[in-house]
Amino acid sequence: MTVDRDTTAESQRDVAPVPAEVSTADDPRRTGGAAATSTVSTATVVAYAVAGAAVLGWFLFGWLVLRQGFVDSVGESAGAAFALLLIVSIVGTVRRGRRRPPAG
Repeated sequence: MTVDRDTTAESQRDVAPVPAEVSTADDPRRTGGAAATSTVSTATVVAYAVAGAAVLGWFLFGWLVLRQGFVDSVGESAGAAFALLLIVSIVGTVRRGRRRPPAG
């Protein structure tokens, strides 16, 4: 078995690597995205926790109280979770659209 190796000169091995430059395409001011250090508000965390508990409660209600079967309960609660995510996405899009001034 043979292993291919890069051949480098002895002087190139001792040189420290050059740090990579940060692209301006990742700049949140340019792309309109949130900065990497932005924090999530407490109200948002509480709302997500309540929504998660509601989806879990919906699953347990369907499975244990209505006795509709495990797979049916998982499917129904997953559908409810995706509907909640869709609503959150639409509300976020509308809120972001209202913050930006119209182009032109």
